[in-house]
Amino acid sequence: MRMLEGKSAIITGSTSGIGLGVAEALAAAGADVMLNGFGDAQAIERERARVSAENTVKAIYHGADMSKPADIQAMAEVAKTAFGKIDIIVNNAGIQHVSPLEEFPPEKWDAILAINLSSAFHLSRLVFTDMKARGWGRIINVASAHGLVASPFKSAYVAAKHGVVGLTKTIALEGAEYGVTCNAICPGYVLTPLVEKQIPDTAKARGISEEAVVRDVLLAAQATKQFVTTSQLGALAVFLSSDAAAQITGIALPMDGGWTAH
Repeated sequence: MRMLEGKSAIITGSTSGIGLGVAEALAAAGADVMLNGFGDAQAIERERARVSAENTVKAIYHGADMSKPADIQAMAEVAKTAFGKIDIIVNNAGIQHVSPLEEFPPEKWDAILAINLSSAFHLSRLVFTDMKARGWGRIINVASAHGLVASPFKSAYVAAKHGVVGLTKTIALEGAEYGVTCNAICPGYVLTPLVEKQIPDTAKARGISEEAVVRDVLLAAQATKQFVTTSQLGALAVFLSSDAAAQITGIALPMDGGWTAH
């Protein structure tokens, strides 16, 4: 029997990048999964069908805008109807904007806080009561090494990810006696579409080449000098979802190539 057979999961921001890697890993462990995110409809359907077929699980998709609480509620209701229950949520949806503080657009600040932080609160709140009642649940928040340390020109992202770590600890304490764990994964740099998009912005902000951004900014602090992979993060999410991790709760667990060891 696969480790997560009979479980079901919602993974936000999972049409590409880290979220898709986590969804693939949970499905490979036997969990039914709901994908969520933006992108080309045909490409998303191909990924959904592939995840389902390759892992012999139910895989569905919902296009909820994670900045809108009503969309998040509708997504949770669809997942509960489709799966019967929601055992695991992975709050992964995120956006980024790189800019000096004095030039940082207020609307970008609001959007990043809404999607990177508030969406995790909204989805967690909606599933928490049922998880507690069943005596089992896993809430995994994808924070960032930037939830533990800061970098310049990322005021909103760093603030949001620090907030995610705080939210994680609070949920963990509230769920601790009910079999519900909540942990934050704090990745270092992963070569996802989100990171690829910020390379030219960072180059502009710092006045350096894109190659120098990768070498001297993105991987400068990662002692391994390698990007973290989505499959590595997926494997960690599977472990945190397992019964073996029942006593791990309220932690911010770096997978960052040694970044936060400095």
